Amino acid sequence: MDITSRPFGITRDGQAVTCYTLRNDAGMAVEVLNWGCVIRSILVPDRDGNPTDVVLGYDDLSSYESGTCFFGAFVGRYANRIKGAAFTLNGKTYQLEKNDGRNHLHGIYCTALFTAETAGNSLILRRRSPDGEEGYPGALDVEVRYTLTADNALELCYTARAEGDTVVNLTNHSYFNLAGQGRGNVMDHHLQLNCDRFTEGDAETLPTGRVLPVEDTPMDFRRSRLLGDGLCGKDPQLLLCQGYDHNLIFPEGQEGRGSAVCPRSGIRLDMTTSQPAVQLYTGNYVDGDKAPCGKGGVRYPRYAGFCLETQHYPCSPNFPQFPTTVLRAGETCRERTVYRFSVERD
Repeated sequence: MDITSRPFGITRDGQAVTCYTLRNDAGMAVEVLNWGCVIRSILVPDRDGNPTDVVLGYDDLSSYESGTCFFGAFVGRYANRIKGAAFTLNGKTYQLEKNDGRNHLHGIYCTALFTAETAGNSLILRRRSPDGEEGYPGALDVEVRYTLTADNALELCYTARAEGDTVVNLTNHSYFNLAGQGRGNVMDHHLQLNCDRFTEGDAETLPTGRVLPVEDTPMDFRRSRLLGDGLCGKDPQLLLCQGYDHNLIFPEGQEGRGSAVCPRSGIRLDMTTSQPAVQLYTGNYVDGDKAPCGKGGVRYPRYAGFCLETQHYPCSPNFPQFPTTVLRAGETCRERTVYRFSVERD
């Protein structure tokens, strides 16, 4: 088990970026940038023992800066969308940056430089957000810890401490293709999630406020099903955003769990999380990415990867019936997600 580092380029504003590689003795390696805490690659053995990179990304820093898909990025202060780029807290309305049409999406962390240090088999990245950054109230200290285990699990642990009342919703935006990045789409992947409800979305992929049961809908992954079944269907929710881009809710009081398998490679991903929900996104717009190409010169097609963005509900500050994302002054929130890789034999 070791961690090494190498230079990964200079940002447009002159900041040096480093790429860290975490390796174990079981054949897994994870590359992470201190820019955006980006997970640039995850190499795991397929059923034949071949190292396979199972996440989408880019070969160079300039592509990460020009890209529009958030490949592998840590996002916040508020993951997902906030309608109208505004919310009210303690009777005061805060106006955020409108970076997704008239709405606010994900925040600044995906393009921010973090300080980094290593500790054993963990990479620890930290950043302080000043009061008022992007319009958010209260200074916030954030720590992202990536840990690679001996049994091919990548643990993502987030810690955020507020100096003033604020809202917080943190996640990672990795796109998985368990056949190997650049190897077609994920329509043949089998997915299972123990989610029993979802937040209904509108044409802007914003919640309407209604929470609906997954039963008898394409959102029902309580039993393993092909992603392609939903993607090829005519469900109105999926037609709104040309695929899955929906917040699926884990049963209250239960650990969030999920799994995905690719029959081509045999690679299996198992996920557990402390978060109350997961945004399932199937790369509906990666074919329109503004970066020239992905890793290896590949131009990714639609549905080239799927995201399991463990998080709170989108736009929660504007829907009091949703679980709160308010973090009070002096409070600390902690969340943990684990992605574990293995192989299913024929």
